[in-house]
Amino acid sequence: MKTIRHFLVLVTLTLVTGFGAKAQGQSGTDSTGLPGDHFSLQGALELFKNAASIEDFEKSLNTENNHVNNLDLDDNGETDYVKVVSKATNDAHAFILQVAVSDHETQDIAVIELEKNGKESAMIQIVGDEDIYGEEVIAEPDGGGNGAFIIENGNSNLSGPNPSPAYEAAPIIVNVWLWPSVRFVYSPAYRPWVSPWYWNHYPGWWKPWKPYRWHVWHPFHAGFHRSFAVVGTHRVIRAHAIYTPFRSRSVVVYNRHGANVNRYRVSRSRTTITGPAGRKTTIRKTTVTGPRGNKATKVRVRRH
Repeated sequence: MKTIRHFLVLVTLTLVTGFGAKAQGQSGTDSTGLPGDHFSLQGALELFKNAASIEDFEKSLNTENNHVNNLDLDDNGETDYVKVVSKATNDAHAFILQVAVSDHETQDIAVIELEKNGKESAMIQIVGDEDIYGEEVIAEPDGGGNGAFIIENGNSNLSGPNPSPAYEAAPIIVNVWLWPSVRFVYSPAYRPWVSPWYWNHYPGWWKPWKPYRWHVWHPFHAGFHRSFAVVGTHRVIRAHAIYTPFRSRSVVVYNRHGANVNRYRVSRSRTTITGPAGRKTTIRKTTVTGPRGNKATKVRVRRH
């Protein structure tokens, strides 16, 4: 066990030091080119936390000054409208965030999964779609963890959420029962929200804007990372089971971004080490090559 622990510490120090030096040399580089670079999962959770209703949440997602959505999946030079579709069974809820990219196709961006785990207790996660982020990316309120090291590239050039290197200690599930949105969802009067808006039919208050360049937009949502953590454990199981049959994928989005997404997916390696007591540790490494050839590496070390 000591051998494994010493090895993990060595990996952590080596990667953090190496990534820190690399970050200084890449401060002016562009994004990875993945669509997820232009939607903040942590920001979406922050907006959901403070929303008075799901309709209010959808409006906040599409408000320019909130700097959560910068997507242009249909490539028309204007930001996309992100609508929210609710699915629920008993005390488990899935809030699907999706974009209409044509009159017959929609693409899921992420799903917020919420379920009660006590009389006055609830847990929540947001899961970024693998076609947008290259792989499923899970974020939750800060303090959660799965007993693993999570080491990220410190220059935040990876797609989607990019926290600083961190150690996740004993599992802690944050109770979100007091969030206004959660109290609203579990009130007796709640009815699942299904957005009435669709391709080329959007609310009069919404005015799309020209997407910000990545290096301008990205710093806006960096502050969201302080309140929410990226984790490797999918905890909200019942809500995820509700969502799975409804997942929506777009051929248009795949044809436009598939090359970058697939490049991300194939640049992964997994190594499993078995300790003296039979306990296993898995090291997963993902290397992303950006449009200018710059590389960013994410490493997750997980004990089983």
